[in-house]
Amino acid sequence: MKKMIKWFLISFFTILIVLIGSVFSFHKFKENKETSLLENNTGKLIDFNGKKINIYSEGQDGETFVFMAGSAVAAPMYELKSLYRHFSKENKIAVVERAGYGYSDVFNDDRDIDVIVEQTREALIKSGNKPPYILVPHSISGIEAIYWAQKYPKEVKVIVALDIGLPSQYIKHPVGFVEKAFMKAGTILSALGFQRLFPSLAYNEAVLEKDFLTSKEKSIFKAISNKQGINNDMEQEMLHSVTNSKKSTALPIPKTTPILFIDAYLDKNSEAAKASLKDYQDFAKKLDVSNVIQIKSKHSIYLYYPTEIYEETQKFLQEKVGKK
Repeated sequence: MKKMIKWFLISFFTILIVLIGSVFSFHKFKENKETSLLENNTGKLIDFNGKKINIYSEGQDGETFVFMAGSAVAAPMYELKSLYRHFSKENKIAVVERAGYGYSDVFNDDRDIDVIVEQTREALIKSGNKPPYILVPHSISGIEAIYWAQKYPKEVKVIVALDIGLPSQYIKHPVGFVEKAFMKAGTILSALGFQRLFPSLAYNEAVLEKDFLTSKEKSIFKAISNKQGINNDMEQEMLHSVTNSKKSTALPIPKTTPILFIDAYLDKNSEAAKASLKDYQDFAKKLDVSNVIQIKSKHSIYLYYPTEIYEETQKFLQEKVGKK
């Protein structure tokens, strides 16, 4: 019996090693073939002591809208296109690809919020995008946007918050053991190339189902997403969400910064949806200028309702802020 168990374990681990080796080899083979696709970066790479952050810009006149992706959106320049193309017709837009995202390098640091904000500010200025900005954060980048407005209020004209996580929410609902384990597993599996077998590890397949990217752009989107996968920067960003949020809640709220909260929900009567709406409304009441609207949508609201987001933003700017 012991002999059978021994041989079973030997066979199992041999097969496992062969499988991992095969997947990793295939991943590296595909990465090598996709190298030419990744030479098509139309953004600007900004150097930070040998590491680079990518800023994509388009449009010329009007306000400068800065688009900030949520957690693990591996290719922001492509995934956010359905939204920012509405704004770039009459304004200048910039898509920030934080460390570990898009064409940017993986920095392998602890993703402290002060570091993130300073990198974003410097990269934007060096790429030719001068403040003040209208920030358009999604999900976890809401921490950065709010902290930015707290520290540098003159640089942030308005925040258009797309189903963001408020600092208070991250503190109230910290990343648990299961989420940490999932992120760690995702980081390891991505490094080994398993996203080639399970695409949802690397990207939102809804991006490929829509028509705002060309066939070539979809290929680039997949190549970048498979290259970045879930990496250490994304993992650390999530693991430090509570620490970063506490830095924000320790400061006065950005009372003078107008904020439009766009709350995505699937079931308006669910406890989670009610709690989220209340959190936004409570925060909004403390601001001089604000509004909270709800749109029935999945969390990646920019993929499903880009036109509505654009129209609600224009309405907010004209009626509440006084757009020139």
